[in-house]
Amino acid sequence: MNSGILYATLAFLCWGLFPLYFHAIKEVPPQEILAHRMLWSLLFLVVVLSVRQQWKWLPKVLREPRVLGSFVASALLLTANWGVYIWAVNNGHVIDGSLGYFINPLVNVLLGVLVLNERLRRGQWVAIALAASGVAWLTWQAGHLPWIALILGITFGGYGLLRKTAALAALEGLSLETMILFPAALAYVLWLSWQGHNTFLNTPYDSTRWLLAAAGPITAIPLLLFAAGARKIPMAALGLIQYLSPTMQAMLGVWFFHEAFPPERLTGFLIIWTALALYVAEGLWAARRAK
Repeated sequence: MNSGILYATLAFLCWGLFPLYFHAIKEVPPQEILAHRMLWSLLFLVVVLSVRQQWKWLPKVLREPRVLGSFVASALLLTANWGVYIWAVNNGHVIDGSLGYFINPLVNVLLGVLVLNERLRRGQWVAIALAASGVAWLTWQAGHLPWIALILGITFGGYGLLRKTAALAALEGLSLETMILFPAALAYVLWLSWQGHNTFLNTPYDSTRWLLAAAGPITAIPLLLFAAGARKIPMAALGLIQYLSPTMQAMLGVWFFHEAFPPERLTGFLIIWTALALYVAEGLWAARRAK
């Protein structure tokens, strides 16, 4: 139990610090960061799989078109999520990005109802309605939908849904996704090199090159920690720890990146945080009652 909490906490701490990493390489265009993240992630995962001698799953998967198709879809959703988040951080929208991951658990619940025909308890419906009112408030006071948050919440929710029903575990699944994305990422980086716009080659800063190469372990290690923790602790505990990451991101947005956080915006966040607190409390109460 204690080791599971430690692994999960470390994973969400890493994800909470992601804005600092992307800010450190802000000279690199978001689409190039995304491409390098795919390339170096695959290299890192190949090393991990080779050390663990864990390749037996690959030939079997390649003979199953339906499984491959589901991972193509999850890879595209993951690409969209990564790309939008990197753009958000490097364009002064860290708080908007954190909001996307605050509403993600409620998006997961809604997808479970719409796609998996899961039934919600009354308290869960109230939490979703309250969160929707918070999004509506943010839309009204800003004059437009919080597109960044909605795209991040929906894409990661869809990704989670596909991975929930996937045939592979976390390590193998992420490896297959990066294999699917690798050809496009490699082609894009080679095209940038041909055009003379490859930041990895052209930058005068060795630190930028090292940080881009570090995208592999920075991407994969938190996911592996998360998978290890999720197997050892109850979902209720995991759900509580999950909010550590977007909370850290929101705090970084206000205190480190000095993004505007007026009272009107704070009101919308408070409504959504209340919805999350209600959802978590209702889940804990239901679990205790079931025991």
